[in-house]
Amino acid sequence: MIDNIKLNKELILSPQEMQTLGYKVVDLLIEHIANVHEKPVTQVAKRATLETRLALPFPELGRNSDDVLRTLQEDIFCNMMHLDHPRCFGSISSPSNFISVMADTLAAGFNVFAGTWLEASGPAQIELTTIDWLRQICGMPTTAGGLFVSGGSVANLTALAVAKKQRSHKQTNSVVYTSKQAHASIERAMQMLGFSKDQLVKIPTDEGFRLSMEALKDTVAHDRRQNKHPFCVVATAGTTNTGAVDPLGELAKYCQHEQLWLHVDGAYGAPAILTTKGCDLLDGLGEADSLTIDPHKWLFQPYEASCILLKDVTLLKDAFHILPDYLKDAQGEEDEINFYDYGIQLSRSFKALKLWMSLQVFGIENFRAAINNGMEMAELAAKVVVALPGWELVTQPQLGMVNFRYLTNYQTPQPVTLFNERLVTETIKDGFAMVSSTV
Repeated sequence: MIDNIKLNKELILSPQEMQTLGYKVVDLLIEHIANVHEKPVTQVAKRATLETRLALPFPELGRNSDDVLRTLQEDIFCNMMHLDHPRCFGSISSPSNFISVMADTLAAGFNVFAGTWLEASGPAQIELTTIDWLRQICGMPTTAGGLFVSGGSVANLTALAVAKKQRSHKQTNSVVYTSKQAHASIERAMQMLGFSKDQLVKIPTDEGFRLSMEALKDTVAHDRRQNKHPFCVVATAGTTNTGAVDPLGELAKYCQHEQLWLHVDGAYGAPAILTTKGCDLLDGLGEADSLTIDPHKWLFQPYEASCILLKDVTLLKDAFHILPDYLKDAQGEEDEINFYDYGIQLSRSFKALKLWMSLQVFGIENFRAAINNGMEMAELAAKVVVALPGWELVTQPQLGMVNFRYLTNYQTPQPVTLFNERLVTETIKDGFAMVSSTV
């Protein structure tokens, strides 16, 4: 027990107190990871219940650590979805891994400020190395590079900010194109960058929910005749709804010919390029001008860990570099990398460490096998659905994702869609497994 009742203006613990608390935290983690399969996948408490137990006045002199850990166990960590649960099949989430959890602990414990080379040259080099590993995995040229950010939304925003600076010369009539299946973060990024709603055009998809090349070409040609300025196409490598991959190879050739910036949102699907099946689906991925990839999805990292890669990494600095007086000491030598120059954040944590450390310990082959396993499980699920009476396979399994629904409803007159929505709701309440719905 660590007693915090006494004044502790330096906010420090003794070595023995740190060790005692540290062991208890690690034991708590191990118990969770070892026994998560016995717990409900998710448990959602009522707001009023949680406010009664947790919305308390701030403590003037603190509580002992055992009481705080007990609150975490009884009221907080049990009232959440366990994304690392073996029966959590809903949404796009990561089961994480213990090595990366320890890496995050180390990064926080050493309080790494990963914004400048002056303050974190070692961590900066690890980020550069890990970025380059991702570059190689995705097949991008040696001129490519990037940085770690919080998530795919920020990565997409960063990429579109660069595309805007490089290709959008007249904002009032500039146009970005994406498919109707694209992630909502693209639309949000456009709004944040000052574009109007009609400057984002959502292109219809084909029968496989992939962006239609024919529709894209017709729309771009029409817009040019209307004196609009097409400047960017956003493709998706692994859509949130179905795992569909837009025709990346065709898009790359078309965009190069038409002088359009090609951004690929591969937040979920890009890591599948490590596998044979994924490599075929993702042909052309490395030809993108910019690419989003989220290690906290299919590279099994804890939140937060996303990455933005640019074919020409110098364009990031061109878009974001600002040098106020208070940062001149950190400017450093020409070959020193200050990541605050390459994105939105000055203050940033050491996100690269967890991916670097887990790749060091497990090796890329184990990540490849884990991704393959996800695709094989989706294929197995599809076979099970096809064999069940009354169920329909809506989409073929792709990149570990499969859509299905219950069609024959003998027990209730509810429409099929409402009945399937109720199935999802009841599954979540039951807690045994987790699925999610879409249309």
